[in-house]
Amino acid sequence: MLVLVAPGQGAQSPGFLSPWLDLPGAADRLAGWSDAVGLDLVHYGTKADADEIRDTKVAQPLLVAAGLLSAGELGVFRDGAAGRPDAVAGHSVGEITAAVLAGVLTEQDALAFVAARGRAMAEAAAVTETGMSAVLGGDQDTVVAHLAGLGLTPANINGAGQIVAAGTLEQLAALAEQKPEGARVRPLAVAGAFHTDHMAPAVAALEALAPTLTVSDPSLPYVSNADGQKVDKGADVVGRLVNQVSHPVRWDLCMETFKQLGVTAIIEVSPGGTLVGIAKRALPGVRTLALKTPDQLDAARELAAEAAGVPPQDRPEDAPSQDATKEHPQR
Repeated sequence: MLVLVAPGQGAQSPGFLSPWLDLPGAADRLAGWSDAVGLDLVHYGTKADADEIRDTKVAQPLLVAAGLLSAGELGVFRDGAAGRPDAVAGHSVGEITAAVLAGVLTEQDALAFVAARGRAMAEAAAVTETGMSAVLGGDQDTVVAHLAGLGLTPANINGAGQIVAAGTLEQLAALAEQKPEGARVRPLAVAGAFHTDHMAPAVAALEALAPTLTVSDPSLPYVSNADGQKVDKGADVVGRLVNQVSHPVRWDLCMETFKQLGVTAIIEVSPGGTLVGIAKRALPGVRTLALKTPDQLDAARELAAEAAGVPPQDRPEDAPSQDATKEHPQR
């Protein structure tokens, strides 16, 4: 049983798209998507520095484009392809990638949506000085209660001992001084308190855009990071995409659902690494692969085919696997 997952903001790094541009047609696809989002995605994915791609307006379209490009090259959604996923999910902005892979949104509508999302969230973040910090370790219930006492929101409950707190800079400074028992606190280089009430203006902007989208029901199970539940209606998926910008991400509940579904393998699309890193700790025994570069495509196809029970003689040829597990706290 294979789940294909898409990472959230924070997974990007300078130059991460460069190797993908060597593939036939990749540059043309990115150029077309650049027109759709009003950004030069090739520049941002190959030449821009860390500060440029940290910008919310840039990072979000860039991540969705990377996820769609790598999933397309993986080829498991093509007619007759071996290893079609049994479910898809995404972390935060990665849910938009997952919505395309599940057939809920077209690529063009997804790109229009993520471009508007990035702009609206950046504008909302400019209203008040806010930010996010990763809380690593400690008992989950104890950490959540501690954050509530400081007026902070557990914006991402990722499982495997990782929670991301969000709020004002003053509240985060208090967290740095008053750490939860048994936990470490690491400030994140983000420009706002995502997935909190501070993002309410962005919700209104996306609510206005949602009726213009062409929406279909999912063609395979779509696991929502709002509550870890499978969502069967396309309209419900879009509604959750709108509301999630001001509500916490419950990736821990997504992994519980993967376990209940009987997951045996997880592939994370580009720029992968974070979600499979969490899965290695939370879902021991599940095979994982982070699809960071085209060199890993054959290994990913092999894993997908194996998870689908495709006979060895019908699988793609083996290729060296470079299962990257370097993590960036998801927000």
